[in-house]
This record gives sequence, C-alpha cells and structure tokens, in this order.
Amino acid sequence: MKRTHHCNELRAQHIGQQVTLMGWVHLRRDLGGLIFVDIRDREGITQAVFDPSDLSKETFDAASSLRSESVIAVTGKVRRRPGNNPTDRIPTGEIEVAVETLEVLNLAEVLPFPINDSETTLKVNEELRFQYRYLDLRRPEMINNLRLRSKIAMELRKYLDDEGFLEVETPTLFKSTPEGAREFIVPFRNTPGLFYALPQSPQQFKQILMVSGVEKYFQLARCYRDEDLRADRQPEFTQLDIEMSFIEREDIYNLMEGLLKRVWKLARNIDLPTPFPRIQFKEVMNRWGIDKPDTRFGMELTDLSDVF
Repeated sequence: MKRTHHCNELRAQHIGQQVTLMGWVHLRRDLGGLIFVDIRDREGITQAVFDPSDLSKETFDAASSLRSESVIAVTGKVRRRPGNNPTDRIPTGEIEVAVETLEVLNLAEVLPFPINDSETTLKVNEELRFQYRYLDLRRPEMINNLRLRSKIAMELRKYLDDEGFLEVETPTLFKSTPEGAREFIVPFRNTPGLFYALPQSPQQFKQILMVSGVEKYFQLARCYRDEDLRADRQPEFTQLDIEMSFIEREDIYNLMEGLLKRVWKLARNIDLPTPFPRIQFKEVMNRWGIDKPDTRFGMELTDLSDVF
C-alpha cells in the first residue's frame, strides 16, 4: 500500500522517518501562517503541519482550502513537536508530520453536522444522523462500538471452536412456521402465490443438525420478527445460537458461564465469578413475580396471605 502507517502508529522512535498517511481531515487550524491538520483514520489521529516556506504555493493553497472530512494523503518527515510541547490529548501527541506533498483524494462538501465534536453531534436530530449514517459512523465512539462488536464475535468463535463446535450457516429463506411473532414474508417471483418467510430463529435447522449427527452447532444468526418495537426489541437482530447433543443440564451451564466470563473479560476487563448464582423458579416467582428479575433493586414481593 502507498500508506506507510496508520494515524495512531507514529511515536518518538519514528522521528526522522519519511511517512505517508491517508485519512480524513478531522480538524484544520490556521495559526500565524502555519496550517495544522489533524488527520484521522479508524485507528486514531496524527497532526500534520503545512509550512509555506517549505511548500509550493499550489500545495499550501490546497491545504488552505481543505474542509473537515475531506480525504487526503500526505507525505513528509516525522518530527518532534516544537518547543518540547507534547499533548496527551492523543497517543501521537509527541510528534507531528512536516508535510512535503499533499494529495486531495476527495474534497468534502459542507457537513450537515459536525463530526469532530461528539457532544455537539449527539444534540443533532437523530433522524438527520441516520440520514447521513456514513458520517455518523466516522465518529471515534461509533468506530469503537464496531470494533468491540467485532472482537466479541471473534472471541465467541474462538471459544466455541475450542469447545468442539461447528459453525453452520443456515438459510434465511424458509417455509412459514408461525411461532410467537409474526413473520416477514418474501414473495417468490417464479411461482406466483408461493412465499418464503424470514426466520424468527434457526430452531428447526439446528434440530435437523442434531438429528444429522453434528452434535455441537453454533451460529451468529440473523433473526427477523415482525412485531411492535420496544426498548429491547427490533425487527432484526443477531443472536448467538447454540445446540448440543448428549449433554446434561450442568454441561450447558458450564459452557455458557465460561463463554460469558471470557467475553466480559475481553469487552470490559471484568472477571466474572463463576459459577453464577442460581435461583429456583418457584423462589424467583414468589420473590419477584418474574423469571428475569433485576436483583440490583430490593423490589421483592411480600406475601400477605396470612394477614388477609
């Protein structure tokens, strides 16, 4: 690749090296004739400096015309920030790149909302953010969410592979099998009157796999349910789907506790104590009246039968 480093890679040990960075203009500042541009990619930010005494007029004018979120490539030498004035605002705060050449890969139009100020962005109308979703996803917070989701998915696969599971991708077009929620219906063009349904879950497929002798199956499955929206429900979602043969109840407990312990360690660096606390169904219904209580709050039922 033409790019030599990403924008969160350069440190003091790279001083003096010739580098090429590519990314988006996060912020441009014009200070006393020098132009400072923070270049951002998915990994982080590096400051680039445009000095008119070292650049052609065309290059400096091009730097002066840059707008936020323009896509650029710069080549120059890494140097220590002058005045021994590093910043801890970014991991690359010890250094900067003295630009020698600039290539504008794409000049951005005026933005519908700012990208470089998350607090301001969060105040923007949510429908506008969704309309320009590709801009909203450029924010570091959103990139970190995608990175975390990717790491968790990879860790799930590693854990279950170590436990002897096979990942099997099941069809998303199947015959209608009405269950707890309405299904999304898909017409078939070649056969009028024939409709497929998007799966609410891979339930029947994984049962077929168990009968077929697969024994241990998993899938990060897409599920579709045509039901009213709630805070914890939406029309499509991803679930970790697992099926096992020849097991006891303790086997699935141990498997899931080990999996969640590993994921929480990866995602939040929290060591979950295992085994998890267990409550009998009769007790949980008598104490909270629901089989998924939030035990952080002392909102338990009180039996007043004797009083009345």
